[in-house]
Amino acid sequence: MTASLEQLRRCHFAVDLGAARTRVYVKGAGLVVDQPSAAAVNTRTGALIAVGELAEKMTGRTPDYIRVVRPVSGGTVVDIEMAQRMLRHLLGDKMRRSLRRKPILRAAACTPHDADPLAQRAAIETLVGLGARRVELVDTLIAAAVGCGLPVEQPEATMIMVCGAAATQVAVLSLGAIVTAERIPVGGEAVDQAIVQHLRHEHELMLPSQSVRPLQLALSGNGLTAQGPASTEIHGRDVATGLARSVQVDTAAVRDAIQTPLTSILDGIGKVLRACPPDLVADLADRGIMMVGGSALLPGLDQMLRQATGMPVHIAERPDVCAVQGLGAMLEGRIAPLALDPLGT
Repeated sequence: MTASLEQLRRCHFAVDLGAARTRVYVKGAGLVVDQPSAAAVNTRTGALIAVGELAEKMTGRTPDYIRVVRPVSGGTVVDIEMAQRMLRHLLGDKMRRSLRRKPILRAAACTPHDADPLAQRAAIETLVGLGARRVELVDTLIAAAVGCGLPVEQPEATMIMVCGAAATQVAVLSLGAIVTAERIPVGGEAVDQAIVQHLRHEHELMLPSQSVRPLQLALSGNGLTAQGPASTEIHGRDVATGLARSVQVDTAAVRDAIQTPLTSILDGIGKVLRACPPDLVADLADRGIMMVGGSALLPGLDQMLRQATGMPVHIAERPDVCAVQGLGAMLEGRIAPLALDPLGT
């Protein structure tokens, strides 16, 4: 853990800046922001028009002078100024005034596993721009494990898989630290893109930017297995004519199209297990893998992992907010560190 529990207890708010959604937890108030990481900007004046849900709805529907930007990519802030403006508007004046009353405002932030110094610096500068005097960084894997109730501080192995929009992180934890971990640059967006490419090549159909998720939901609870629906109707634009068109898509072909990104995730899990000590792997055979993150809700993904690894696979109760809830639990002091009595000499 980058920051100690004692340091985190002094923090007043925590931020989970994700590629898909931004979440803010304020000490004593709980989760106050859970919005898409998007902002709509007027390119002529530089004015911010909308943030969050409204900005995401504008994607692909705006005139030339309005641009929808995403200041976070792969868990890393790529546009610090825009990220600060987006967070200010998402928090609102009332919440920002209450935070500014703190004599020394402290903040905590999630960073992806093995984030480089530039990525860490960008996260710190983003929160410093909101008035934070000190920023503590916590590995997303640790925060998510705490948020979904795993016994992180105990001397036993727990395996967690954070399925994000731009990347998937897999780790084995024990005694409050990461034993071995792997970050795979494949996430929910790669699955979306695989489906878009399949429909373009096989059906000459272009999808609206926001219709891929409904396609995944149409695959039902057994979406990645043969028990799912045989076909589903998709609406889009014909590549050649530009006219609206509907096609019946064979869901078996869609399942084949997304196998490539999902295979990369399986390879990452195998790499983590091979690098893990045998005693911890024995623990994992019983406890299995805990899935968190928004893309963990992809229909049938847990069943596919169960069949491929032979291990139990569980999805957290609220997988999308586990990381920020874990940060909140640390801020509120609900996590007790493992007490080791020093041996007398």
